[in-house]
Amino acid sequence: MPTVFANHQYAIVGAGLMGRLLAVTLAKRGAKVELYEKGPPQGVDCAAHIAAAMLAPLAESAITEDNVVRMGIYSLARWRQLINELAKPVFFQQDGTLILWHRQDAGDAERFLAHLDHNSERNSSLPKAQRLDSQALAHLEPSVAERFGQGLYLPNEGQLDNRQLLEALLVELQLMKVSCHWNEAIDPEHLRTDAKRFDWVFDCRGLGAKKSWQDTQQLRGVRGEVIRLYAPEVKLHRPTRLIHPRYPIYIAPKEDDVYVVGATEIESEDLSPMSVRSAMELLSAVYTIHSGFAEARILEMATQCRPTLKDNLPAIVIDQAPNQSNLMKINGLYRHGFMISPAILDCALELMSTGDSKIALELGLCVGKHSSIQELSACA
Repeated sequence: MPTVFANHQYAIVGAGLMGRLLAVTLAKRGAKVELYEKGPPQGVDCAAHIAAAMLAPLAESAITEDNVVRMGIYSLARWRQLINELAKPVFFQQDGTLILWHRQDAGDAERFLAHLDHNSERNSSLPKAQRLDSQALAHLEPSVAERFGQGLYLPNEGQLDNRQLLEALLVELQLMKVSCHWNEAIDPEHLRTDAKRFDWVFDCRGLGAKKSWQDTQQLRGVRGEVIRLYAPEVKLHRPTRLIHPRYPIYIAPKEDDVYVVGATEIESEDLSPMSVRSAMELLSAVYTIHSGFAEARILEMATQCRPTLKDNLPAIVIDQAPNQSNLMKINGLYRHGFMISPAILDCALELMSTGDSKIALELGLCVGKHSSIQELSACA
């Protein structure tokens, strides 16, 4: 079906999660797309390759802003649609989130629940957390019932397999005949000087775009550390979070008995290997949840830095100048990339086609014009 994007030409710089989603979506709508990426097609250098890919707006509402939560709620439904349109299957699950805690952390658990209840009352789109006694917990997640006598269940939350998705989007790029320039670093400003070649140029480089955000909001990296385990003796059916004195630890079960474990959030752009302290805390915490993790095999210990703006919120900046292609910069998805990227995608499409975005206004996505985040069309 012809769309406003058909036969237009677009350049996208950065083939992480956002760049791939945008390239595939535009190509499916009839556009001619060129994708530039400084790394290889597997995406091993992008933050999305390391993520746990949990889609948990209620759980995140305890520690993040309302507009990010609204983007997460919006994106949950869109993820199912986007995945169903892909030729290669991607693991997607929407069986809720389990919250556990040890007896000494009961006070923190009550405060966490109070935050969730408050947020559910303020936002009717958020489900209400459900208390689980020992019997309900044993029915929902029997493998942890021996060690925990209570918990919380957050309905409707989901997750997907990040690496399967990156691979499926790569397959889609090939099927849609998107012109991909791998291992080629390029400045988006160089592409937009020839306005006759591209209608729009998109900067989706994440931390690679630090220089272009100096005049608006400081773009920085926030280090995260993740362990991937093969644990056939453990049978968790949904993402599980452990309330912890220093930070909430998560365990995201993927297919074939693989578990992604993480939590750390460090104000640093250090990409060196995982620290001993982080490894010990993560591994000892998961063992307290299920003894089967003692015999798990460590598949990978990985680190990556999430692109984060000054206010920890995502933003889109549009720069339009005479005799140049329009430039759209998308950045600052922070630790919520998978949770909110479909919302960012739809806002970007609206901005391109109409010059404005009702979705951005409703969700509270910051949109700046002429390289100035101070000129916002929407910011909650």
